[in-house]
Amino acid sequence: MSKDLKPKLKLGQQASSRKRKLAGWAATLLFCGGAVFATYRYTGKTVVEVAVTKVKRGDFIIAVRSRGEVRSTRSIVLTAPQVPDLTIVKLAESGKPVNKGDVVVQFDSAAQEQAYLEQNTTVRTVEDEIVQTKTNQHITDELDGMNLMSSEFDVERAELDANKAEVLSEIEGEKNRIDVTVDKGALSQVKTTIGAHKVMQSADLQRMDQRKDKTVRDLDHIQEYLEHMVIRAPIGGVVNILPNFRASGSFGSSPPPFKEGDKCWTDAPIAEIPDASQMRMELKLEEVDRGKIQLGQELRIRVDAVPDKEFTAHLDWISPIAALVYKGLGMSDKLFPAFATLQRLDPRLQPGMSGTAEIVIERQANALLIPARASFVQDGKPAVYVQKGQNFQLRKIEIGKRNDNDIVVLNGLKEGEVIAIENPIEAARRAKKL
Repeated sequence: MSKDLKPKLKLGQQASSRKRKLAGWAATLLFCGGAVFATYRYTGKTVVEVAVTKVKRGDFIIAVRSRGEVRSTRSIVLTAPQVPDLTIVKLAESGKPVNKGDVVVQFDSAAQEQAYLEQNTTVRTVEDEIVQTKTNQHITDELDGMNLMSSEFDVERAELDANKAEVLSEIEGEKNRIDVTVDKGALSQVKTTIGAHKVMQSADLQRMDQRKDKTVRDLDHIQEYLEHMVIRAPIGGVVNILPNFRASGSFGSSPPPFKEGDKCWTDAPIAEIPDASQMRMELKLEEVDRGKIQLGQELRIRVDAVPDKEFTAHLDWISPIAALVYKGLGMSDKLFPAFATLQRLDPRLQPGMSGTAEIVIERQANALLIPARASFVQDGKPAVYVQKGQNFQLRKIEIGKRNDNDIVVLNGLKEGEVIAIENPIEAARRAKKL
């Protein structure tokens, strides 16, 4: 007895209930109608079941297969700010969708808030000291002005007395001239003192202004630190929490992702938000396949997490340099990184999903196809077992190209003929032994 293999439905097609019933009845009829009673020279009197299929027409494709991962073509990485002693107190859940502006990471701001209060107090203290210093300098300036006026008055009075020398005695006249010299010296000293006061006052104000500027800058830095205590999503998407490479884990295991309570260092990559509007499949091609592949070739991609849909893409980039992938025990493979941008995305598609890509090397439309395992060798030439009633007839055929699954038939078969996909003689022998 033989049974036909049912062809699988193509992706994206859903058979109606009526069509499924018709297909089921057709399969049943084919199963019953394909019963074959092997001749005695095959199996004696043993009845066997032989799996069969129909010769069909379709697209023949030669492709290179490779595993890979779905990645976003544009991914925004959220990094820790340049703030000392950062501790995560709130972190978005990995894989959770966020909208633009939502909080993704929040750090402990208690220390920065305390530093802001202390620095703000320091700024006010410095400002008060400047006001007090300017007041004291104003008083000093007033005293210096009075001393200058007094000294100038003494000089004028001494000069006036010296002008009376003609009517006074010689001794009195000389005494008055000496007083003029002394008063002029006192005036010069007062002016020097005033000049020294001006220099000291300018230096004091400059020093206090510098101190104020420093405290204000420190206050601005702390204010900037506080503004960076919260990291918000710059775009909408799905959050992916990145691994904390400084966290201790078990030996040989991957570093764990960041979590609440972890310490962060400056510019540490904490999370990323991929742009889901553009996706690509990142591949690593075998060295033996590199020469078969060219840019622009079509890819058929199946993602493990979205099994009911086939994606298409075109090869955008292939690395000119092979990357060594170490497998352990001193063994390594040479693989060529490549990627292809996906077309007609699906909402279920997310970065990090794994899948299989078929890079189409050659396509032949409307070819007559048989399964590769339905071809056998007879006298060094390919042949098939064609079902004729309840028997199978061995027929030589002419074949063309083949891939892992199908063979192109050039001559010897017609579309719709039923052939065995296993050797009926071997099947009969196995059945007889049972």
